[in-house]
Amino acid sequence: MTIEQTRAAIAVTGLRKSFGDKVVLDGIDLRVQRGTIFSLLGANGAGKTTTVQILSTLINADSGEIRVAGHDLTREPDAVRAAIGVTGQFSAVDNLLTGEKNLLLMADLHHLTRREARRRTAELLEQFDLIEAARKPASTYSGGMRRRLDLAMTLVGSPQVIFLDEPTTGLDPRSRRNMWQIVRDLVSGGVTIFLTTQYLEEADQLADRIAVLDHGRIVAEGTADELKRRIPGGHVRLRFADEQALDLALRVLDRATRDGDALALRVPSDGSMRSLKTVIDLLEERAVEVGELSVHTPDLDDVFLALTGNSSDAKVTTR
Repeated sequence: MTIEQTRAAIAVTGLRKSFGDKVVLDGIDLRVQRGTIFSLLGANGAGKTTTVQILSTLINADSGEIRVAGHDLTREPDAVRAAIGVTGQFSAVDNLLTGEKNLLLMADLHHLTRREARRRTAELLEQFDLIEAARKPASTYSGGMRRRLDLAMTLVGSPQVIFLDEPTTGLDPRSRRNMWQIVRDLVSGGVTIFLTTQYLEEADQLADRIAVLDHGRIVAEGTADELKRRIPGGHVRLRFADEQALDLALRVLDRATRDGDALALRVPSDGSMRSLKTVIDLLEERAVEVGELSVHTPDLDDVFLALTGNSSDAKVTTR
């Protein structure tokens, strides 16, 4: 075991999994540092949920070396289970129970004493803003409240690593952003988050590092900015008041191209201040009047589509 594997919250080497003749995971490697948010991004069927199920001991891998929270997944599955929490795509809340009783049930499963269970339940109800609804049946909760309760139940055992498998699917924008803040707060408290999502904005907002999974393989990994810089298409867009100014700018900026029928030009740019300053200086030297300037850089939509080949069966939500 290397020092890197010891320090990592999750260390995966050569993970493979097939279901019959279908290869779902084809030798993936992952390193997730403690106290960070790691996002696994991919279309439906890319293998995200299978990865979470393996790392959380729900199903077995065909091969590969895996350590979670410092424990070998194969030799120490109970130690791994004691160190993790899992919030799946579908809520694990019991609709017939109140929010409070759902949490107390989880405390009982974690073998907490009655006093510990009451204390932990009260803490979580306050942390997740569920005090007023604590004694109401979960069936009366809104989607956002149910998701908060679901995550609170995951936290009863104070896990070191939490797997969030598409945690905000089906939530409205306000509830989604509330969930994002909860996730940030958990990480600031030292928890490690392994997040799978189809929402590109979610990965962009939350993740310290992102891996793109396509047909069972990791095709790219890095920070959101690093991934964006790998994709061409960044440019400065200049809009002019008349054709004369536009024609003059075309002569000044030899890499510029017209942007459709509008009185506008596109100039390739990497988004840096130096690149932008070069464009501005060239225009000022020739006294070219620019009506409007905007900088456009590739986003995670562009990254995903470029890295996965924009396949027709890929479905990733971008709103």
